Amino acid sequence: MIRSEGRGNRDGVALDFDVSFVPGWLLGAQDKGKQAIFLTAKSGEFVVFNCQLDLPVGVDTPLDLRWSKEDKTIYSLADEKDPWVAERYKDRILLVSSYARSSINLTSVRESDGGWYSCGASNSNSTPRFRLIVNTPPRFLVTPEDMIRINFGDAIILSCQAEGRPAPEIRWYKDASPVEPSATVGLFNQGSELRISDIWQQDLGDYTCIAGNTGGQISHTSTLTTVSVKGPPRIVVPPTNQTTLEGEKVRFPCEISPASNLTVEWTHDGTSLSALPSLQGRASAQRDGSLVINPVTSEDSGFYSCEIMTGSDSAMAYLNVEYPAKVTFTPTVQFLPFRLAGVVQCSIKANPPLQYVTWTKDKRLLEPYSIKDTFIMSNGSLLLTKVTQEHEGNYTCTPYNAQGTQGSSGPMEVLVRKPPVFTVEPDSLYQRKVGETVEMHCDAQEAEGTQKPNIQWQLRNGDAVQGERVTMSKANISISDLRRTDFGYYQCVASNEVATIVSATRLVVDGTLPHAPHNLTANCTETTVTLSWLPGYTYKQDYVILYQESSSMEQTSVPVIPNTTTMTTITGLTPGTDYLFQVSAKNTQGDMMTNVGVTMPTPLQPAQEDDVPRPSDDGPKPGPPLGLTITDTSLGYLLKWQTPSEKVDLLQYYSVRYKTDSGWRILNRDDIDPADTSYLAKNLVEGRTYHFRVMAHSATSFEPSNEVKLSIPSSITHDDTAALVGDNSLFIGGILLIGAILFVAAIILSICAIRICNKRRARENGKIYGIHSPNSI
Repeated sequence: MIRSEGRGNRDGVALDFDVSFVPGWLLGAQDKGKQAIFLTAKSGEFVVFNCQLDLPVGVDTPLDLRWSKEDKTIYSLADEKDPWVAERYKDRILLVSSYARSSINLTSVRESDGGWYSCGASNSNSTPRFRLIVNTPPRFLVTPEDMIRINFGDAIILSCQAEGRPAPEIRWYKDASPVEPSATVGLFNQGSELRISDIWQQDLGDYTCIAGNTGGQISHTSTLTTVSVKGPPRIVVPPTNQTTLEGEKVRFPCEISPASNLTVEWTHDGTSLSALPSLQGRASAQRDGSLVINPVTSEDSGFYSCEIMTGSDSAMAYLNVEYPAKVTFTPTVQFLPFRLAGVVQCSIKANPPLQYVTWTKDKRLLEPYSIKDTFIMSNGSLLLTKVTQEHEGNYTCTPYNAQGTQGSSGPMEVLVRKPPVFTVEPDSLYQRKVGETVEMHCDAQEAEGTQKPNIQWQLRNGDAVQGERVTMSKANISISDLRRTDFGYYQCVASNEVATIVSATRLVVDGTLPHAPHNLTANCTETTVTLSWLPGYTYKQDYVILYQESSSMEQTSVPVIPNTTTMTTITGLTPGTDYLFQVSAKNTQGDMMTNVGVTMPTPLQPAQEDDVPRPSDDGPKPGPPLGLTITDTSLGYLLKWQTPSEKVDLLQYYSVRYKTDSGWRILNRDDIDPADTSYLAKNLVEGRTYHFRVMAHSATSFEPSNEVKLSIPSSITHDDTAALVGDNSLFIGGILLIGAILFVAAIILSICAIRICNKRRARENGKIYGIHSPNSI
């Protein structure tokens, strides 16, 4: 069967036609060689039968026009007489126009109108045939009772049956959430039966049966409650999770059965409401046990629990308070470090999560994506990877989320100043034996016009270096009676209002059990990982690689051969999977010591561009997905869209496409169900710009959504860049040395090139004038 679609117009009303052609041999011997036209209409609407008759040459008016349904005449028109219309079609069949005297318009379509139609005329040899399919909205045949009372421990079957064309799909919801099958809850008979066994308090609530097809949807709700409770009091109507807007009123139920004089106590995130001043005057417990908060504020989000005072039962629900994005704090002055990376802070609070931030500089709109070395970070702050004097000015930020914005920040004056510099730095490595003392030196100086830096010593994890064996003299640190636990990385941290700079050193304590390897790095492809590390011990030791999928407890060990290497490659990994990699060390003095490890995702294995299906103009397709957006979350980047507004009945699945600097590729592994309108993109690479689209697929084609762009900045912070400040002189000297070498090499190459060209020219001249050089070949 071949399908096509079209649009028409009658009396100023747009008409949509869904037409299908079926080869004549499917209609029987009497219609061999002819084609039938399939028409679809909804009950109560209208449909146009366009009769294309083969009339003699020069004749454009059919004689004795006749329309039949199932071989029974329903409409006829002869000469200029009034048309004859069968009783059941009176006032419902009209000629389309005086110019198309063979085509009719059937209005107020009924379900009984479905079937085979044909048209003919006495001066035509053709009899086109039509099949009308009437789609009807769903209607219930069987529904459960509105109120169902049960005892705990009982079992029940909720039956919901509906009819319509196409056959309606049955879906079940409990308290506005889809019913999830479990050990005691199941859906049977194509979803028309919901069976619940061993009913307990979590099963109580409102159950809604929804029947839907292309003609619409209907619903019926039944409330499941208890008759009586045996034993101690129970909460029979517990609070449920709620989402509301800031400033609204919210009510959490907490009903006890059997009814008694017992009271309940409400807590917020484990703290009694009476101990929370922020809720005083806004939160009140009602006589029926429910909790009312009016109005709610953004600080009210969290878990609310009601507990019977006897302790026999409790229940908990989450309150999600949404509000427009807002700026919570505006510093009047911010400093940026000259020639380093700097961040103009924008303190933002938003629920739903932040979508985007607009910035202004000196009252002019700033477009970071079009400015070199400028990025908007995921928290909305402005990242400048190389600060110059041009970055000074007055800035404002305005955050937005799905609820909008509460306005812009106040003006922030950004000043560019030189950062502090180290005048004394610790050695890169201190190696001592157990029981000895180590002294590490450090000092820093401020730039002109800035405050003197505060100097502290800390471990690499940020903990302060302190204890009875630790002494500080100005900016220097001394650790006596060294022990195995003193091994590790130490940092001298110098901070002032402009920047924080860090100089790191490593302390190795010899004569102990092996220390865990450190500085573990991993570089992943789709199926392999290359690991490298630094030894935590200076003597002979053996290494073993331990790795596992993050979602699995099964660990695989691989010995490193030879034991002198600190790099190895592991193969056979699964694309698009998070792995935990660890390196263990062992020597003759003791057991194996394992480092903390590193978690790395293997990249997705993208489909080749040739594998991406192309849309076909021959087949029908749904409308495009609407309003595609992308949001940064703690788990990844969340793509969200809305269901197509046109031809949604053709929608079979979604797919997500992306591209960076090459062609479009498929991101999702499996087809995305039409009921899902979101997709979580993981393992995206920092420092890249991605483009995304969502495709709405029919059986033969697809329609793309709007395109969204995502630029992921590199993870650059003050600390990351400031750690290099102490080596500036060495860095600059190295640059000058390399530049000088390259300059000399360029001169030598130029001289060689000139000599080669001169020799070649001389040989050519010699050939022309019969001159031969003694050095020629």
